[in-house]
Amino acid sequence: MRRLLVALSVGLMALNATAPVRAQAPAAGPWATPSDAQIKAMLAQRIDAEHSGVGIVVGVIDARGRRIVSYGVRDQADPRPVDGKTIFEIGSMTKVFTSLVLSEMVRSGEVKLDDPVANYLPPGAKVPERGGKQITLVDISTQSSGLPRMPSNFRPKDWDNPYADYDEGQLLKFLAGYSLPRDIGSKYEYSNLAVGLLGDALAHRAGLSYEAMVRQRITEPLKMTSTTITLSPALKARLAQGHDAGLDPAANWDLDSLAGAGALRSDTEDMLTFLGAELGYVKTPLAAAMKAEWSTVRRPTGQPNLSVALAWHITSSPGRDDVVWHNGGTGGYRSFMGFDPKTGVGVVVLTNAATGRGGDDIGMHLLNGAPVVPPLPDPAAGRHAIVLDPKTLDAYVGRYQVAPGAVITVTRDGQRLVAQLPLQPHFTITPESRTDFFYKVVDAQVHFDLPASGPATALTLRQNGVNVLATRVAAP
Repeated sequence: MRRLLVALSVGLMALNATAPVRAQAPAAGPWATPSDAQIKAMLAQRIDAEHSGVGIVVGVIDARGRRIVSYGVRDQADPRPVDGKTIFEIGSMTKVFTSLVLSEMVRSGEVKLDDPVANYLPPGAKVPERGGKQITLVDISTQSSGLPRMPSNFRPKDWDNPYADYDEGQLLKFLAGYSLPRDIGSKYEYSNLAVGLLGDALAHRAGLSYEAMVRQRITEPLKMTSTTITLSPALKARLAQGHDAGLDPAANWDLDSLAGAGALRSDTEDMLTFLGAELGYVKTPLAAAMKAEWSTVRRPTGQPNLSVALAWHITSSPGRDDVVWHNGGTGGYRSFMGFDPKTGVGVVVLTNAATGRGGDDIGMHLLNGAPVVPPLPDPAAGRHAIVLDPKTLDAYVGRYQVAPGAVITVTRDGQRLVAQLPLQPHFTITPESRTDFFYKVVDAQVHFDLPASGPATALTLRQNGVNVLATRVAAP
């Protein structure tokens, strides 16, 4: 089942199914960042030829200044082009802001990296320990706390906006009952839960909400006026519509207690300001904390040439400069930012489609010449869609249990059927017969057991030669 869940996430970075940028050899010798025309051609290829995006904005900053190249539109139903002022959800790039607050608090003497996170939670909060060791702020920021990717009591009321109702009470309840499976600090495991906890703890230390803390300590000093969680009417008017992996419109995500893991929204202009401060082109009192965030602590990730600092990931290649980066993704967006401290080049890529391609490979290519990942084969090749009456689709609607706590939810959205696996966005499944449906975003199919009358009694999820049976269960 795990293989199926991971594959069906379509590589969404950060909030759902995180994975570092694929290890690829960068160009040998000196590398020159491509021209604006070359970048635009890359974006046009991705959107027009490969149909792996709706709108993409790329920003590049170096010693000569900044430049922005964009292609595509805000929505397939909205022809307005995306540009440097278009707002996107930036997902897990938020984690860099959370750890920058941590680094700044360390510089000001408000906290220490090796302080237990429990010190900054509400009185009575219980955080799991192991071997006499407590989880510290640095353990969380370097993704080595021992906490899982997501809490087991994460059961959204609305899977289109899955984080919105997960509050601090649920977070603390999970922590109180969780047993760490390994020693703290012994292994890298990317965790939205952990960094959400870090943001919550630092906000308690600051005596502010997470949003207010980031505004006071980062975005206001840097004059990043478009980077926030709550959008004003003016900012909302600049928000691009998000799209899922099938390029259907996706709902925006709101995060409560886990805001530090991925709640921020921003535009390319602001993110270039942020990278400009990292590279020293924008003067800021945050300069020391910014450098300390990626240079003070580095821990292995278990992957070749990849280490993790305070939130930032660092890719090292023999004979090449290190690249400091992070990426992100929500139900309708993908994002990437990175910089090379030696060449002084920074790159940001923002997209309004949560496709597997995203913009990570484009970002790395612009930074050091790493190859652009070729498109995957069409997973729906050879499939022949048919049309079923919308009322017929109601027979498939329901909840299908794979295992205790693991339920596939099938719903009808107008004239289409969508399926949603635990902790993942929903995806359209397209009929090719009365009982067989297929995904267009990944090579997987669903077969329904449909009696002569009445609703389907079970479904079988097929992928990679594996069949997983899920039987219908009553609604909760």
